[in-house]
Amino acid sequence: MPFVLPSICVALPVLNEFENLPVFLENIRAQDYRGPISLFACVNQPEEWWQMPDKQHICENNRQSIEFLNQQNGFSIHIIDRSSKNKGWQGRQHGVGHARREVMQAIENIAHNEDIIISLDADTGFRSGYFSSVVSNLRQHPQYTALSVPYYHKLTGNPLADRAILRYEIYMRAYAINLMRIDSPYAFTALGSAIALTVKNYKSIGGITPKMSGEDFYFLQKLRKKGEILCWNSEKVYPAARFSDRVYFGTGPAMILGASGDWSSYPVYAYQWFDEIRETYKLFAPLYAKDICTPLDEFLSETYVGEKIWQNLRQHAASQGRFVRACHEKIDGLRVLQFLKWRQKQYPVRDEGNLSDFITTFYPDAEAIQLLDINKFSFSLSPIKALDSLRNFLAEKEADQQKSLFNALG
Repeated sequence: MPFVLPSICVALPVLNEFENLPVFLENIRAQDYRGPISLFACVNQPEEWWQMPDKQHICENNRQSIEFLNQQNGFSIHIIDRSSKNKGWQGRQHGVGHARREVMQAIENIAHNEDIIISLDADTGFRSGYFSSVVSNLRQHPQYTALSVPYYHKLTGNPLADRAILRYEIYMRAYAINLMRIDSPYAFTALGSAIALTVKNYKSIGGITPKMSGEDFYFLQKLRKKGEILCWNSEKVYPAARFSDRVYFGTGPAMILGASGDWSSYPVYAYQWFDEIRETYKLFAPLYAKDICTPLDEFLSETYVGEKIWQNLRQHAASQGRFVRACHEKIDGLRVLQFLKWRQKQYPVRDEGNLSDFITTFYPDAEAIQLLDINKFSFSLSPIKALDSLRNFLAEKEADQQKSLFNALG
């Protein structure tokens, strides 16, 4: 029986994106993929914005987006109108997480299990072979629940924006590399514009949980608790580096805060704190027999006040293997991040210092060390070229680790 190419269903939230849609649609039309392609777009905003003078330009932008999408052809486009008068979000039920859920539910309702959902944002670029690369990757590795696609922010030429996005990307890459280094099950980067999975796997976890922001992180974490996630692909995506308050946290808000000098929510964490997590991972198996001290005990006692964590997990685990899995689900990606933030408050160290320690410890022969002389390197003062070189160095090291894990799959 000949193989039938699966349909690709592009899941797209749209808010104030009229200027980006033409290029985005051209990128879809330029794909070399020969199977069916459909776009599911949720144009969305809170209903109350129609009554707010400072939001009228967004209301109009969304109206233009719907009109523009209705005029397009060449592939199937499904528009979910959550922006026109009397159709917008009500109360707290709004945001990009709700928009992603709307489009993915629409896809789930009509697509086949083997069809593929590609989650994107309108300001994200991708080359002509992107869709084909995703289909090939997921077909070759059906045992994985999803694909977290590699990313790379292109610089804008705006010094303020470029400095902000480079610092944010350096934070993300240092975080991901350290998670891979300690063999964390949650070693993936959560970007809503860089996720792909089959409809079957989407259904298997009950879909994406709607949140105002951060839905991509919780979505991948949910998928990871079901199975492993691929973190390498032959093609990457290119999210825009722009100041944006469309979401409550993530790239846009990080750039806005960072440009004002506030990077407290996105620090470069000390590599030693990741080592404490790894040491705790190693103790999961021995903990099946009895309680023993772990490096995370103080944090866990503050997080789960009065709860006998290990004892409770033991009572519900039929074997040591299931107990270890339950430990990883309890100390999940969110708890890891919370632990690192907790540590950061205890021992605040300059980001430059933590970054220098990390690179000189694990890459002592790297040319990048020259960029990290603690007496010279500064996120706020060093030339953008130096930050870009450092970003590229970390991107290369992250890709090396991703490819190594990918090649081990066979």
